[in-house]
Amino acid sequence: MADFYVGKKEYFPKIAKIKYEGPKSDNPLAFKYYDAEKKIGKKKMKDHLRFAVAYWHSFCADGADPFGSATHSHPWITGAKTPMEAADLKMDAAFEFFTKLGVGLYCFHDRDVAPEGATPAESEKNLFTLVAKAKKLQKATGVKLLWGTANVFSHPRYMNGAATNPEFGVVALAATQVKTAIDATIELGGQGYTFWGGREGYMSLINTDLKKEKDHLARFLTMARDYGRKHGFKGPFYIEPKPMEPTKHQYDFDSETVIGFLRHYGLDKDFRLNIEANHAELAGHEFAHELETAAAAGFFGSVDANRGDTMNGWDTDQFPISYYETAMAMYAILKAGGFTSGGLNFDAKIRRNSVDPADLFIAHIGGMDAFAVGLEIANKIISDGKIPAFVKKRYSSFNTGDGAKFDKGDMTLEQLAGIGAKAGYGKTGLVSGKQEYLENILNQYLLQH
Repeated sequence: MADFYVGKKEYFPKIAKIKYEGPKSDNPLAFKYYDAEKKIGKKKMKDHLRFAVAYWHSFCADGADPFGSATHSHPWITGAKTPMEAADLKMDAAFEFFTKLGVGLYCFHDRDVAPEGATPAESEKNLFTLVAKAKKLQKATGVKLLWGTANVFSHPRYMNGAATNPEFGVVALAATQVKTAIDATIELGGQGYTFWGGREGYMSLINTDLKKEKDHLARFLTMARDYGRKHGFKGPFYIEPKPMEPTKHQYDFDSETVIGFLRHYGLDKDFRLNIEANHAELAGHEFAHELETAAAAGFFGSVDANRGDTMNGWDTDQFPISYYETAMAMYAILKAGGFTSGGLNFDAKIRRNSVDPADLFIAHIGGMDAFAVGLEIANKIISDGKIPAFVKKRYSSFNTGDGAKFDKGDMTLEQLAGIGAKAGYGKTGLVSGKQEYLENILNQYLLQH
């Protein structure tokens, strides 16, 4: 196998295979901290981090925004005569990128890979024509599909939602699309299947039957789950929380909301959460909070790695660069046992004015380095043990005696109240949480890296 894949044309001819050169390197097209083969604990970096590239932002986004037209001119699109030819060339560019960057996983929406046809049958034919090519390229390169999904939010027919749409005909068309996307994911050996409720929410309560929409969403997800299992899909189904945008309020608001929804409708055995950093921020949470919340409830699954801009209140999907944030994220992930079928998918896009082809590589390199540093810091926190030991000691009153009985559920409210009444007020509760001390330790780890 060659160092990287090139189809009929090389789309990034000035970019060689990206290599690890260490923190002293000033080469923008080299890893400074991500050393794929380096052992961290019992696993290699590449196995801890399981990086994936998002097909949509990397090969479909063109830099357009509500205030201006496209700024990114993709040669795999401009050089094509038909949408299907463009899709074929785009896949060559994608696998060239995956292999030059050195990632082993990717993610896609159905419409990222193949264009919509004039009929559902033509759309399915288009997708599976490209799936056949992707299957061959996966075998040739060793790159695998992390998860697939369906874009049931971009087309005007989905302006009022997909599974939650007030028109039954739209719900049926969404089912056609999701069924085909699940089939494609199975065919390509996808390790998971994701639902992002792009327009599964409301713009106004005045014209919305909220209960009916939630019931329909749950029924749709149940049907999709049953179809996938019936046809041999054994991986997890993921829900990706997001509080708003494009709707005013989305039904998958945050981790707690989704966990409650899944438990309420009996979907908690098959579904896990795909947590996105920028979505956590929009919900008013830290990225690590959403990860810890999912993990605490047994719902941690996968990650969309990006960041927002704290000065902007929208989904900017920038590449992660904060070592503090990646350290806290990887600490939560390692405590949860690490990834199994999930991974770190870069659901991030280069900026509108980043028009050099090298910028796409540089952005991913920066994100991969940031998470490599985060992994090493998280491993340091765990192996050094100071912070975990403090947390364990902080809750030590629940390890023995009456505290242990309460912790195990072997106590009534009357008994608990009686213990409190007997003990009296005294100085109970005035033990320092040592937040600043622990934050300083974390900063030491970061600075000593």
